Amino acid sequence: METETATRWLTDAEQCAWRTHLDVSRLLMHQLEKDLQPFGLTNNDYEILVNLSEAEGHRMRMSDLATATLQSKSRLSHQITRMEATGLVRRVNCESDRRGLYAVLTDEGMDTMRKVAPHHVASVRENFIDLLPPEALQALHTSLTPVAEHLRGTRGKA
Repeated sequence: METETATRWLTDAEQCAWRTHLDVSRLLMHQLEKDLQPFGLTNNDYEILVNLSEAEGHRMRMSDLATATLQSKSRLSHQITRMEATGLVRRVNCESDRRGLYAVLTDEGMDTMRKVAPHHVASVRENFIDLLPPEALQALHTSLTPVAEHLRGTRGKA
């Protein structure tokens, strides 16, 4: 005899909040991607450049960069190959682990970050930050922090 578990369907208010979140997430990422296109970058490219620009020595182990950008090692490897071809990053061997590789931000990559970052921030402001009053931004941060912490804690679990 099978036991049925009751599905906790979303209430109308929950459904509305969920769908609004999905719409905003998709539309905002689409707009940010569109605003990076004139620079020949994708959101993934920009995220990698940001991570490397903020890392000590402007380099990160490929495995750490994959984790930070939520990409598989294979997908990141292909992404880095494309970015190497445009001169934004390069790979170097890890001195302490011959199997390990670092992704390193090149001077051209750093110049690109300096050029693109003001435009990206302006897009984030225009399409998100400036549309919300400060108290709504604080409430959003407070509300989404436990979700982010939960999802970070479940990463890597089967």
